[in-house]
Amino acid sequence: MRHTIISCEVFTRELCDAAARSPHQVDVRFLPKGLHDIGCTGMLARLQNAVDAVDPSLCDTILLGYGLCNNGIAGLTARANPIVVPRAHDCMTLFFGSRQRYEEYFSRNPGTYFLTTGWIERGEATGELRQISIQHTSGMDMTYQQLVEKYGEDNARFLYDQLCDQTKHYRQLTFITMGLEPNGSFLETARQRAAEKRLEFSTEEGSLRLIHALVNGPWTEDEFLVVPPGHRIVADYGAGLISAEKVPA
Repeated sequence: MRHTIISCEVFTRELCDAAARSPHQVDVRFLPKGLHDIGCTGMLARLQNAVDAVDPSLCDTILLGYGLCNNGIAGLTARANPIVVPRAHDCMTLFFGSRQRYEEYFSRNPGTYFLTTGWIERGEATGELRQISIQHTSGMDMTYQQLVEKYGEDNARFLYDQLCDQTKHYRQLTFITMGLEPNGSFLETARQRAAEKRLEFSTEEGSLRLIHALVNGPWTEDEFLVVPPGHRIVADYGAGLISAEKVPA
């Protein structure tokens, strides 16, 4: 089998490892994490361009390294190749290895902010994507000093607390270990960020199970959606999260 993976770059280490171990011929194309920050319309357009750029004569199946991601994949259309996508709200389902395990952890630990190696080294949008990101256009990526210079001392603290402190509603930071970390530097970075934000710090062992299943199969119906050519992904908000519908002629 010949697979082309189109994935968010936060999975770079995990998917490269899975592709190297796969019995299939696997090509991996990573898109910047910043797509999450430009809104679902912009994200969908760029994902569709990536899907349409795949040469169907060199690929049997397109594998999507994304969750529903705030409806960022809703509307994505399979052309000549079927698309396989995990049934996941977001990337944390894949890092935990299953939806059930992620939901159980989150229910026991509400108010948790997660980090992985990919989120640490590739978590910030740059260049053109940063300029058109929701955070930038709304001023959410401004530093406190920049707010002071633009709006004055009296308004800066209020604006920073309301717009820019994106972890203020969290109580805990959890670093998910995937067994692919080269050393302790990522763990230490996560620990430092927790301290800076005055959050409790913990670690949790992740799992490559779902990522390997995406690359190698089997694509069981309860964990994956297979989108046939001529169909598109729709969010259904039921137990399966996503479904496929035929694109009108």
